[in-house]
Amino acid sequence: MALANKKFLPAAEERRRFQRVKVHLLGRYMLPDRREFPCQVINMSPGGLALLAPGIGNVGDRVVAYLDHIGRVEGKITRIIDNGFAMTIGATPRKRDKLAAQLTWLANRDILNLPEDRRHDRIVPRNPIAVLTLEDGTKMTCRIIDLSLSGAAIAAENRPPLKSTVLLGRVQGRVVRNLEDGFALEFMHEQPIETLEESVTAR
Repeated sequence: MALANKKFLPAAEERRRFQRVKVHLLGRYMLPDRREFPCQVINMSPGGLALLAPGIGNVGDRVVAYLDHIGRVEGKITRIIDNGFAMTIGATPRKRDKLAAQLTWLANRDILNLPEDRRHDRIVPRNPIAVLTLEDGTKMTCRIIDLSLSGAAIAAENRPPLKSTVLLGRVQGRVVRNLEDGFALEFMHEQPIETLEESVTAR
């Protein structure tokens, strides 16, 4: 009997080992039918997260999410909550350590009122697909993870060189850093909120 009980210990230890942190992170996620929706993470640990979401799948569905500050995570829906769902995070031990460090920083930032990485709030555009024009005139389709008046995070298979100048729609920007699944742009000039989405998705 003792041996049988031992089979259940790892799962229980897994649940205890990761402490959920209350966070306010925006992002997007994709369900198995490839529909994409914006979302807001309300709590997260290196092993799982809960998010508010307009499109809710079924328990067991695989979800791929792109989150503010965190990047790409994937896992399976474990339960449905009010206006959203909870999911596991499938990650290597190294990725979990990185997530733990990111969550610690986010929690401390909120407690200490540390300044944001960015000068402006980020939004997830209604139409995330855009055209990026590189320095040599080459055009490529990309997906906007999120953007602000001063910059954007871009998901793309090919990363332009750091410090290179590009056009996102009609907006000129500079590549300032690489992300796990793309890169970050800083706009040359702060954009007006009224025309921001129209300008970056202009073709």
